[in-house]
This record gives sequence, structure tokens and C-alpha cells, in this order.
Amino acid sequence: MSVAVDHTGPWTVADVLALPEDRTNRYELLGESLVMSPAPGIRHQRASLRLAMILHAAATAAEAPVEVLEAINVVLPSGLVIPDLVVTDAGATAEDGVSVDADGVQLVVELVSPGNRMVDRKFKPMLYAEAAIPHFWRLEFDPAPMLVVYELQSGRYVERTTALAGVTTSLDAPFAVTIDPADLSRQ
Repeated sequence: MSVAVDHTGPWTVADVLALPEDRTNRYELLGESLVMSPAPGIRHQRASLRLAMILHAAATAAEAPVEVLEAINVVLPSGLVIPDLVVTDAGATAEDGVSVDADGVQLVVELVSPGNRMVDRKFKPMLYAEAAIPHFWRLEFDPAPMLVVYELQSGRYVERTTALAGVTTSLDAPFAVTIDPADLSRQ
């Protein structure tokens, strides 16, 4: 179902959260602007699920008090976003709400889709850094799967490593995890 939106003036987080559920689009608030993007495709969702399962297993093995969630609303100082994957402090999800605050988020992961490359590569990382989310990962699909891992330092993200397809890479933050990006989207 697509949602018809009749709204005047700047958008607020409350306005966006009050929109009816729409399974064909994602609605995010960047500043005071409502941004709509199409629902992700099969390759994207396959990789998202597999990466979520890997992160969940690694967090469980590390006994990390976190929860791994797909496509959850995250309230930032400058809006509302829906990262593809989020690792939150366990306490941040204690209530069954529709969003989590950025201060309870340890890691956000964006899987770059054709329709939102610029937002995922440039704009969202700036918003996540502004919200002081310690870790940001970006999964690229083309020309081959590649996971770029960033860590927040002095208010901006600094690239720590790039995990290439066909190479098993061990990461240590926010907990120990081993990933080969080629395994994430392979049918």
C-alpha cells in the first residue's frame, strides 16, 4: 500500500511516526524534510538477514548486552532514520516501542542500494556521527560485496578496515565478529 501524504510545514519526528504503515516505502526525516525511499530488493534483504544473523551469533558468543534489529526507526538529534541494521544496548529496546534513541545505538549498518547511494554513503554517516553513534558499517554490493568499517573519532567517522569479498575478516568492535562479504548476498 502506498501512502498519500497531505502535510503543511516542517515535518517532526512525531509526524513521521504517525504516518500509516507502508510496506512499499521507507519514510525518514532528514532535518525537517521527509525523505521517501523504495523498499529494498531481494539481494539487499538477503544480505541484511544474513548479516543480522552473524551479528546476533557473535553478540551472543561475546555475551554482549545488545540486540540486533533490522530496519528500526532511530531518533537522531536532527531527525529520524531507518538504518538497515542496528545494534542497540539491550536496555534501549526494553519497551515495545516503534523507535530507539540514538544514544542507545552502538552500531548502524547501511546496505547501499541503487536508489539511495548518496544518502547511504555521504549524508547518513554525517547524521550518525553527529548523534555520536560509535560504529558505522557500509555494505557495498557492486562490483563485488565489500564491507567498509568506520569508527567514530573526534566527532567524525574514520575508516578502520575494508572487508573484501572472498576474504574472511575479523573485527573487534562493537564485539568480535568474523565476516566474508561474499557470503552475505550469494544466492
